[in-house]
Amino acid sequence: MSLTINHQTNDISNATGTILVNGVAVGGDNTPSPAVGNRAIVAGSDGTSNVIQYFDISSTGNAIDFGDLVAGRSYMTVCSNITRALFAGGRVSSTFKDDIEYVTISTAGNAQDFGDLTVARQGLGSASNETRATFAAGYDGSALSNVIDYVTVDTTGNAQDFGDLTAARTYIRGTANSYRGIYGGHVNYNNYIDYITIATTGNASQFGLLTVNRGQMGACADETRALFGGGDSGATFYNIIDYITIATTGNATDFGDLLTTGSGLASCANATRGTWSGGALFAANTIQYVTIQTTGNAADFGDLIATLKDADACSGT
Repeated sequence: MSLTINHQTNDISNATGTILVNGVAVGGDNTPSPAVGNRAIVAGSDGTSNVIQYFDISSTGNAIDFGDLVAGRSYMTVCSNITRALFAGGRVSSTFKDDIEYVTISTAGNAQDFGDLTVARQGLGSASNETRATFAAGYDGSALSNVIDYVTVDTTGNAQDFGDLTAARTYIRGTANSYRGIYGGHVNYNNYIDYITIATTGNASQFGLLTVNRGQMGACADETRALFGGGDSGATFYNIIDYITIATTGNATDFGDLLTTGSGLASCANATRGTWSGGALFAANTIQYVTIQTTGNAADFGDLIATLKDADACSGT
């Protein structure tokens, strides 16, 4: 069998296009199903909202009430596998949270306790596949963090140390395909994009650069392409959508524009569409979408049941 080694990414591919990471097939015919589905779960807000909302990504229309978080908080992160959504970190008033909560995506209802992060912090990002969720960076009230934690999504319990990002930062966003996690952005700091191999542990490597230095974007992905939309760099707010090809490394490319300029957007995807909810200069109730494998501007999807800013989202079924 002929093998090709990518010395930049340490991945190996064979003649069929199968990618091997540490001997595990993650591409070609053996690619596991990505941790995405048609149901979008949106939660959190700039304040103390405990509302969880949902909508069907494959259609258009307004969001519906799903249930409530155990405790309302802002600047948390949300991720999922195909069946379970996790909500981690954040802040209530001046208290930084280490809580992880979860819901079963197919069944509307209130969240339950999952466990705790290794460090209480806000402004963290997350990237998950069908097995494992990772939580990176944030601010703990005294310093920026480069910590990456992980949990096994289908269990409950406290997070464990995964490794470190290339730099400490906050207000980042993460997304993933079935084997690689992508983390990008940070307000007033850099436009770095980092990546990890989710199935392993260890420190992140630099992937490339966003087109503009910014944080508080919304990030989503299908199996081959990751998108970053919106964000701000302090006083400047953006409607930019960038994209990268996840299996390679390199700088982001312009995709198109969101309908609105702003930050704090909640983003998620199914296998075809990427969506962004809420955000803007102040809290908004807009849901917008793009087709991930094309380029172009976002279109209107519908409305949230309540305005949100500094929320996050995930998808499953």
